[in-house]
Amino acid sequence: MKVALHLLYPPQCLSCGTGVADGGAGAVHLCASCWTEAQFITGALCDCCGVPLPDDGTGDEQVLVCDDCLTSVRPWSRGRAAMVYDGTARKLVLALKHGDRLDLAPAMAGWLARAARPLVMPDQIVAPIPLHLRRLIKRKYNQSAHVSARVARDLGLEHQPDLLFRTRHTPAQDHRGVSDRFANMTQALDVHPRRIAGLQGRPVLLIDDVMASGATVTTAAMALLQAGSGPVSVAVLARAVKDH
Repeated sequence: MKVALHLLYPPQCLSCGTGVADGGAGAVHLCASCWTEAQFITGALCDCCGVPLPDDGTGDEQVLVCDDCLTSVRPWSRGRAAMVYDGTARKLVLALKHGDRLDLAPAMAGWLARAARPLVMPDQIVAPIPLHLRRLIKRKYNQSAHVSARVARDLGLEHQPDLLFRTRHTPAQDHRGVSDRFANMTQALDVHPRRIAGLQGRPVLLIDDVMASGATVTTAAMALLQAGSGPVSVAVLARAVKDH
């Protein structure tokens, strides 16, 4: 059956649709051209936000923190990102987010689960950044929730898609400065009242599509901590990087 399906529907590049070889479970499923434009984050990185950092070549397993995280308030403890938000990653995230390409979610969640594995803690809850109802109706789905469900399954953790909710509608963060992004998100997220009792002391892994300034995950992490959660970690599909 599997062979017949592959004959009828041969594997295609997730980004451009070009035929690719079937690498089996765990395959990246990108053609050579799109793979070249995909910047998976490996090696030296900021342990707080996941941004790639210069490698000193020593191979030491030291914990690194970027300048932004050293000088900014980060209410979450650790962070990871699967890719740099540029090239292929940007195309895939935008297609998942705005192009009704939910077929991308399983592969992208697999990449994120591998990146986020160092963040796993006992009794941890996995939760997506929620959408406001107005935006959910317009978009028809929350891409972060589709990804977080698969990440939770791959990591063997509990998934709570309704742990957080939007207290108000916020304009899009695109094309805003850092201070405007934080102001836009002030008190825009909170913990669902029915989830508070079960949250007490438990670590949380927040899932989102892109991290730029960190305003959204900051608001989410603060809401979780104020509601009594344990340490909060953050994992995103793509991390915006300066000079990209």
